Amino acid sequence: MCGITGWVSFDRDLETERAALDAMTETMSCRGPDDRGVWAQGPAALGHRRLAIIDLPGGRQPMTAETPHGTVALVYSGETYNFTELRRDLAGRGHRFTTDSDTEVVLRGYLEWGDALAERLNGMYAFAVWDGRADKLVMVRDRMGIKPFYHHPTADGVLFGSEPKAILANPLARRRVRLDGLRELFTMIKTPGHAVWDGIHEVEPGTVVTVDRDGVRQRRYWELETRPHTDDRDATVAHVRTLLDDIVRRQLVADVPRCTLLSGGLDSSALTALGARQLAGRGERIRSFAVDFAGQAENFVADELRGTPDTPFVHDVARTAGTDHQDIVLDSQALADPGIRAKVIRARDLPAGLGDMDASLCLLFRAIREHSTVALSGESADEVFGGYLQFFDEAARTADAFPWLVTMGRRFGDDADVLRPDLTKALDLSSYVADGYRDAVAGIRRLDGESDFEYRMRRVSHLHLTRFVRILLDRKDRASMAVGLEVRVPFCDHRLVEYVYNTPWALKSYDGREKTLLREATADVLPKSVYDRVKSPYPSTQDPRYAAALQDQARDLLARPDHRVFELVDPARLRRAVDREAPMTGQADRRGLERALDLALWLEMYDPELVLG
Repeated sequence: MCGITGWVSFDRDLETERAALDAMTETMSCRGPDDRGVWAQGPAALGHRRLAIIDLPGGRQPMTAETPHGTVALVYSGETYNFTELRRDLAGRGHRFTTDSDTEVVLRGYLEWGDALAERLNGMYAFAVWDGRADKLVMVRDRMGIKPFYHHPTADGVLFGSEPKAILANPLARRRVRLDGLRELFTMIKTPGHAVWDGIHEVEPGTVVTVDRDGVRQRRYWELETRPHTDDRDATVAHVRTLLDDIVRRQLVADVPRCTLLSGGLDSSALTALGARQLAGRGERIRSFAVDFAGQAENFVADELRGTPDTPFVHDVARTAGTDHQDIVLDSQALADPGIRAKVIRARDLPAGLGDMDASLCLLFRAIREHSTVALSGESADEVFGGYLQFFDEAARTADAFPWLVTMGRRFGDDADVLRPDLTKALDLSSYVADGYRDAVAGIRRLDGESDFEYRMRRVSHLHLTRFVRILLDRKDRASMAVGLEVRVPFCDHRLVEYVYNTPWALKSYDGREKTLLREATADVLPKSVYDRVKSPYPSTQDPRYAAALQDQARDLLARPDHRVFELVDPARLRRAVDREAPMTGQADRRGLERALDLALWLEMYDPELVLG
């Protein structure tokens, strides 16, 4: 797991641009605290920061291969879980290896198959290959978009990086955000390719982007396809379990300490239990970590989203699976710390807007990194198996809208309410979202004979797997890599995603409950309490002292009327949130405060040029 960056400029010799390349590379230091490397030759320059996971001494990058017709150089971020099989195949084709790393397998695989290598990979990855034989750059991103990857076309080439900050460190890139960037920032619809920053684009998931003297070309090597499902219920449950066993086995491979993120919900509990069983067979014990808030278990108040606190269920799983478990307990002072808010914004390059949930994730990962370098997460199971409330909310699943926006709007309101009225009018977010929805559903194919209900649920699933999940994957990658922790997401294995996506809803929820397939496939390793537990989202603090701290920070902000944030935020609306006397214990109460404080820090840290007309 690493941070990658680079620059291709066909009109100059980049061997003379070492200072710019070094600056771009150093922005990735948190992603790769173990090593750094740069390489430049003619029009191409590559930079790499390494978090060593497999073959600690042998996986240094950039990695090169000399051929009779030119040098091929690679910078790679991520993990290829089927690298041992690919290595065997390549060795049989005459390739010789000097390391045990998956990076060398990817490099040799490119030499053998070119960019068709992408179809052979199972994993999470973002990598760039400079092919000196043809003077072209090839950029490849994993199917689900687990690893971030961005590029910025220039007049004579391209800049690229794991994160926008690497690109923004180059003098050719401007720190500019237009209205469309703000529209993307204030909606949760994850428009493919959009990166908020003007001129910067995502390398889309499942895509190969090639840059040469003729320009930029894009080829999609994977997308979520509609296929018939022929297995009955028992066979479907059994196949899901077979896949999960194989996925967990592959993703436990590491030469560094590993652990699981355990919330006490079905997803993380299943992975923890499966991982613990597999490692026990090797005489090992897995570590598990959970986040909690000071006083939460004793003072928890159930609401529509969260009916039970996590901790009792976490401890049931830890006892049943025999993990070496630790709770990471956070207090309101730590959650409200502006330094943590700044760290989250720096990790994301944007004002994230998820408040205490982002802060707690950052603090959790920082604590875990003291013990482990790799963590398995239950992220994405809700999208794959159908776990969110909107899968069961009739209004959400029948609306011609992104389903999560229907449920979130009803429960949390609109966090853009804090913006200036004139800006709100210029943004016209409702039209932007409506246009995005039409684009998102346009290519979803319906099976012959598929009922209206099954097709509706297919659309709901497709939207979650191609839009919503990418928001959460980006959040988790940025927060974890900001502290040098690799988080793996087994539920994003494309084989599982493809199989379950095409399983009819009547089988996904044959007992009327969420994630029935996952529950039944792992029933034998789960404690009964977790098997019976209703879905509970990522935890959020209910401590009113957290909101009080936010109000104090917002008062300080209001005392600076010349602050740039008031180009975006309406001071009168912010004042109303600051002067509110009723206790703020829920997320909806705090969203405006959190959004305004995020925007203020982002403007201070990045000083972007805002083009609001």
